[in-house]
Amino acid sequence: MTSLLPTPTAASYDLGERRLAARVSVPDTVRQTLAMAWRSWTKMLRNPEQFFDVIIQPLLFTAMFAYVFGGAISGDVASYLPLLIPGILAQTTLTVCMATGVQLREDMDKGVFDRFKSLPMARIAPLAGPMVADLSRYAIATGLTILTGLVMGYRPGGGIAGVLAGALLTIVAGWSLAWIFTWLGTVATTARSVQAISMMIMFPLTFLSNAFVPAETLPSGLRAFVEVNPVSHVVTAVRDLLNDGQVTGEVGWALFGCAVVVAVFAPLAVRSYSRKM
Repeated sequence: MTSLLPTPTAASYDLGERRLAARVSVPDTVRQTLAMAWRSWTKMLRNPEQFFDVIIQPLLFTAMFAYVFGGAISGDVASYLPLLIPGILAQTTLTVCMATGVQLREDMDKGVFDRFKSLPMARIAPLAGPMVADLSRYAIATGLTILTGLVMGYRPGGGIAGVLAGALLTIVAGWSLAWIFTWLGTVATTARSVQAISMMIMFPLTFLSNAFVPAETLPSGLRAFVEVNPVSHVVTAVRDLLNDGQVTGEVGWALFGCAVVVAVFAPLAVRSYSRKM
């Protein structure tokens, strides 16, 4: 029996001028990343509870650690604040960027990223977009931590320039470390598992560092780990900027470590995302 349907020809599959490019250009990648960042920012505005950790935690942790440990470690709260504030900045930023992986895994479980992968867009855009939007969360957390310290009596010796430089370094460090948790969000099976693994990473990096106590007071074995802990380098660099206004070698090591983290985990996250979706 002769089919009534038209016979497919080569012309039927000719897309003409609408052929997709084999690779997305850099300007298109930037534009798509900003579009995804706007989506994430709009989502955060519609869910204000996502700002609770960046608003409540800096106020609570700064006051709690200062009044509980200030007298025991430095003799009084005012003397402890120059040591504490950079440590709280590192802890708060690390906690905030941990949420990036959890939210990414939740979106992937809901099937949102299935639609993204079917679109002719750069594979890194759905991952980098939320991280660009999260820069505002890091800025809010950093600003509130410094403001809380000022209210409690902290007077940074680095002046305005030192404070701005320290805040910028904190935001850069948070953005780079967020790539680790983004990668975890692509390899873990559930959002709960991402959160559990992230907590196992965050607590040792934060508390086994010089964030809250001088490294010189620690036992030799623990001190050796603290001295190679990347969070310790970030905390020391932020202290040098906030308290002294000096761009020391620690600042260079901190920026170098951030660059290494991005260079390693950003490709891993994109590759894992491309394979899973």
